[in-house]
Amino acid sequence: MIALGTRRILLTLPVLFLISVIVFSLLHLIPGDPARVILGQDATPRALEALRVQLGLTKPLWVQYLQWMGNVLHGNLGRSLQNGLPVSLLIGQALPVTIELAVGTILVSGLIAIPLGIYAATHRGRLADLITVFGASIGLSIPPFWLGIMLLLLFSVNLHIFPSSGFVPFGQNPLQNLQAMCLPVLATAVREAAVLLRMMRSSLVEVLDADYIRTARAKGLIWRIVVIRHAVRNALVPVLTQSGLQIAGLLGGLVITETIFSLPGFGSLLVNSIFSRDYTVIQGGALVVAVLVVGVNLLTDLCYGLLDPRIRMDKGGM
Repeated sequence: MIALGTRRILLTLPVLFLISVIVFSLLHLIPGDPARVILGQDATPRALEALRVQLGLTKPLWVQYLQWMGNVLHGNLGRSLQNGLPVSLLIGQALPVTIELAVGTILVSGLIAIPLGIYAATHRGRLADLITVFGASIGLSIPPFWLGIMLLLLFSVNLHIFPSSGFVPFGQNPLQNLQAMCLPVLATAVREAAVLLRMMRSSLVEVLDADYIRTARAKGLIWRIVVIRHAVRNALVPVLTQSGLQIAGLLGGLVITETIFSLPGFGSLLVNSIFSRDYTVIQGGALVVAVLVVGVNLLTDLCYGLLDPRIRMDKGGM
């Protein structure tokens, strides 16, 4: 397992370097003068020159990259061009909200999808299987933003069970935090659960038709033990892959849900920065998203080794 983790980490190093180059180039890929694009056409020459000095645009490109990377490695992502606050502070305030929403979505969707997927696969062709697949198709067809609005109307406006907006950190008040996050998590988890359910069912159906499953049954093993100990573990590998992709997508794609429920999350921060042309926040946010996606993929690869011993025992596997 240590060898597998070492190989995966070594593979991520060039990826992270390439990401840093691409993110650094964002500011320099702006057509024309980046300072004039940020400040507008009416900016004075003095203001333009001051911004160029602030962003380090007057220095050679390789010097700018080395200084920027040095600051990044020390946790300094620059300052916002709109309010002067440190970008790391803004991201540090917004990112936990999105991470909580993303992790909660995956946990709820997994708790829904995996048991139902196992049940559908072990009862394939029967009425329960058809109902489960039909329900998954409906879940895939419901837009999360529409479901979020309907949940707000039902549970907040009509029943007054959950708050309609606002966010309270978990450390400040756990109960209010769970109440505020319940509807957003449910609104995004329905579609994700439908995807995982279909993946779990199809993967387990394929595994149950394998020769080693038939051999285990021929030896007289109890069907429930065969499914849980042998089939489900192997069937979870593609489900784990899909879960990793979902987490990576949710980290940067929850802006609609955050807007509907008035959550001060990471997606809302990036969108507002794009509208206000706050390129230092955009640059820092893009770097954080990319690093998080790489980290999620690395964690997913390590989990492969826990589920399938053949992966961690394969010394040549990359």
